[in-house]
Amino acid sequence: MSDLTLSTLIPFDNALSKGGGGYYAAKRTLDIVVATILLVLTIPLFVGIVLAIKLDDRGPAIFSQERLRGRRARTRGGRTWVVQPFTMYKFRTMRSDADIAPHREYMAAYVSGDEARLKALRPGRQRWESYRPAADPRVTRAGRVLRRLSLDELPQLLNVLRGDMSLVGPRPPLPYELDLYRERYRLRLASRPGMTGWAQVRGRTSIGMADTVRLDLEYIALRSFSLDLKILALTVPVVLLRRGAD
Repeated sequence: MSDLTLSTLIPFDNALSKGGGGYYAAKRTLDIVVATILLVLTIPLFVGIVLAIKLDDRGPAIFSQERLRGRRARTRGGRTWVVQPFTMYKFRTMRSDADIAPHREYMAAYVSGDEARLKALRPGRQRWESYRPAADPRVTRAGRVLRRLSLDELPQLLNVLRGDMSLVGPRPPLPYELDLYRERYRLRLASRPGMTGWAQVRGRTSIGMADTVRLDLEYIALRSFSLDLKILALTVPVVLLRRGAD
């Protein structure tokens, strides 16, 4: 699939262009080194997860999904960010015949900030808990464990090696999510997407879309190699304590 149309181009202005060539080179080097080490160290874990998924539900162990990412590009008018589709990988956590309609409904409520609908989808939600619907019947037994431990995200290390993603950056949206975005929300695509990010370590799915965008844009405006290292360090306790995870 080719780049999206020119109507999806995001202007590359000073507020969103923090970090020069040296930063991007260092960031890419960090991505390759860390992703390679983690993939080698987790090979036994990959094998165990694949077996657990296969024993729990028929279907592929790896789930591939089209997501959108921002890519720096040059045009006649100067530099810009192009919105481009790519294939993101995860360990499958839902039944192979799972319907995507419930996620569309949830995202429509989440992006628009429809608190009444979100409460109906997750009754009794506490402030520190995820906005995502609880006890989703589409999620398999193995999938619930993988989600709680954030292990379903491990195959995205392959996306990092391919250059589709970085270790740190805003999470990549689905195409139908972008259709729901306000204009300001699209600015979060002015960065390569990440496995973890400033919004993830500050609240993950327990914060609303407006706060997620605010934190993503804060990261884009302030990004630096030291900030990336800080976010990676903060990700460890967030994952271990399962903050904002289901």
